[in-house]
Amino acid sequence: MDQIEALFPIPMMRSPALLPPELNAAAVASIRNARIESNLRSDQLFHTEVADPRENQLFRQIAELAVPKLVDFGMLLFGERLNWIVKEMWTNMLENGGSQTLHSHANSFVSGVYYLTPSHPACKTVFVRPPGGGDFSFRHHTRTAAMGPFNAGKYLLPEANPGDLVLFPSYLYHEVPRNQGDQRITIAFNAIPDSLDCWGYRINFAP
Repeated sequence: MDQIEALFPIPMMRSPALLPPELNAAAVASIRNARIESNLRSDQLFHTEVADPRENQLFRQIAELAVPKLVDFGMLLFGERLNWIVKEMWTNMLENGGSQTLHSHANSFVSGVYYLTPSHPACKTVFVRPPGGGDFSFRHHTRTAAMGPFNAGKYLLPEANPGDLVLFPSYLYHEVPRNQGDQRITIAFNAIPDSLDCWGYRINFAP
């Protein structure tokens, strides 16, 4: 019998309802009262300043909930249960008509998004196949072609509910299409292990 092996897949972890409702509500209230900065590419996307979660009690609680998930996810990436640190967090407030352009995150290994409010179906997070990979130079895209994990260029995240956490490798490009609904609030973060060891050559990451 023929067998299909999924070679070199890119993992993504979903942790439904990881954020307790009371902490989720406290985060929404805090973010709506916080100082905000406009996004450089969208007039309807705003952020709070990038913060070290160790210096913010609310962020520290939210980061601590993510750490066990980071350990599990890091096992998929590096094959060992490492000590993970959430190095920075920030919030995204996407108003009606706003969008987030295609981007990836530098200086980290795992990135995450906490969803705090419901999202309009039109502005679900979209993950994009890494550019410059080993794909064919030719594509076959027709109205009848079946899209799957081996030929699709994009992955549309299913509906994320308040309290859900999504983790993905920081190099994975992602975007958010134009918001056609109410304000969409998320908390994003980047994480690193405290060290990586390659046959005795150790790199340490310290705050």
